[in-house]
Amino acid sequence: MTAPAERTGGAAPGAAPGPHRRPGAARQGATAEYRPQLRPGVLLGDAVLRGDRFVHLVKNTGDGRSFELGPREHHLLSRMDGTRTLAELGRGYAETFGRRLGDGNWTQLLTLLGSRGLLVGGPAADPPEEEAKPSTGTLRMVADADATARRLHRAVGFLLHPLCLLPLLAAVLAMETMLVLRADEVLEGTAATFANPVLITGAALLMWLSTALHELAHGVVAVRFGGTVGEIGLRWKPVPIMYCSVENYLFLPRRRDRIFTAVAGAVANLLFLLPFCALWLFVPVDDATHDGLAGLLLIGTVQALAMLLPLPPLDGYKVVSQAAGATALAASSRDYLRLALRRDPAAKRYPRRARAVYTAYGLGSTAVVAGLAVLAALLVASLFHP
Repeated sequence: MTAPAERTGGAAPGAAPGPHRRPGAARQGATAEYRPQLRPGVLLGDAVLRGDRFVHLVKNTGDGRSFELGPREHHLLSRMDGTRTLAELGRGYAETFGRRLGDGNWTQLLTLLGSRGLLVGGPAADPPEEEAKPSTGTLRMVADADATARRLHRAVGFLLHPLCLLPLLAAVLAMETMLVLRADEVLEGTAATFANPVLITGAALLMWLSTALHELAHGVVAVRFGGTVGEIGLRWKPVPIMYCSVENYLFLPRRRDRIFTAVAGAVANLLFLLPFCALWLFVPVDDATHDGLAGLLLIGTVQALAMLLPLPPLDGYKVVSQAAGATALAASSRDYLRLALRRDPAAKRYPRRARAVYTAYGLGSTAVVAGLAVLAALLVASLFHP
């Protein structure tokens, strides 16, 4: 799931003139009838909070680079569809913002867009500077990750239909309810699992498989909503863990599409546990296997729910960020609360919505961390000091 790689300053980004215009034409005021058009691979995102301002995320899929624009620049770019002239764009801008753009503004706009290769007929983007980077410890598993994700969607996409998904979610809820009702038995089985090398090794292997399904679920659900999967591979952390990157996650059409894509991994983890729960409840097995199944169910549930915590870089953090309509939520909250606690006048420059979002996230995430510490202590006490 990609994030912006760079930010623009206060100046508006721009693009080069069309294929039959001289670069100097903009400065001569001869481009009033020029109809700029963004390249098909340019993605524009919704307005999101970042710090004390709203920004729009922009990505050039041609070179993979992303950056941010202010609302004024986004207003212009979002209307560059090849049907409006620069004169018409200027009139619309003046009506919206109460300010006309002069030739110098258009020159700056066209020049910056040209350097990024964003307009049809303009030059290609300047190649990014090559930097010496350490080995990332990743290994691609498939040559065409997007095609693989689409094949998986064709095979299992029917599960995303409400007629299939709702009964499965109901079964997950019933499973979790049963684990709570039989908590003593589950905790005893989990303690026995940790004390048995064979059982804990088996549980670890199954959790590794669950992690792989978690990542693939992100890709399949993203494809459902028009997403593009960039890579499927292994990453060493320090053991090999599968990853699936959705290139245009932040540019999926609707906010709820992004939320569903982020939640998909944890849901897949819980669905993975359903057959093991059926074995634990209904199939007569020996005591060791029964304990191992109980341990697997608790470990798997903790794994799934942990991914939904609203802390970076977990999926729950992406869900909260999308629900709040913010990017860099944790860093922005930390910066705002630091200013607010110091009673710095700069804190008052934040919009009311930003102040509410950052305060809620800061207090909420602190409460979550404190709650996790208490729960971890109680769990360890229950497992090893019955």
